[in-house]
This record gives sequence, C-alpha cells and structure tokens, in this order.
Amino acid sequence: MANTKSAAKSARQTLRRRERNSGVITGLKSEQKKFRKALADGKPDVVKAEFVKLTSALDKAAKRGVIHRNVADRKKSRLTKALSKVKV
Repeated sequence: MANTKSAAKSARQTLRRRERNSGVITGLKSEQKKFRKALADGKPDVVKAEFVKLTSALDKAAKRGVIHRNVADRKKSRLTKALSKVKV
C-alpha cells in the first residue's frame, strides 16, 4: 500500500504501463513465431514480408521504450543473418 499520493499515482501508472508493454511484447513474440514458421516453410516472398513486419515492430517497440534499442538491433541482425540463408 502506498504511503503518499504520489506513490499511489506511481503505482497506478506502473500497472497501466506494464499492461501496455506486455501487449507489445506478446505481439513481438507472435511476429517472431510467424517469421520462424515462414523460414521453415521456405517460401521466399512470405519470409521477406514477415521480415519487414517484424523489423518494423521491433523498431516501434524500441522507439516507445518497451525494449532497449540494442535489443532491437541485435534481434534484427540475427533475423537478417537468418534471412540471408534463404534465397530471397
């Protein structure tokens, strides 16, 4: 229980932010699964489309502060490496 009004407000804000951020993170995980499935299927056009959507989602999450910029860059680097193994 918060002792001051400012602590109570901070607790409320933290709950709202956590809910919002968890939704974004869940969406990122879903996009990653779609990309991996497209890689496994081996369809170059689908892989490229999923790659574009996933990199965009990572950039947006980093811009909003949901994930760190370096995390987004590292994931994009690994995605690019995986994409280069597929004939696109």
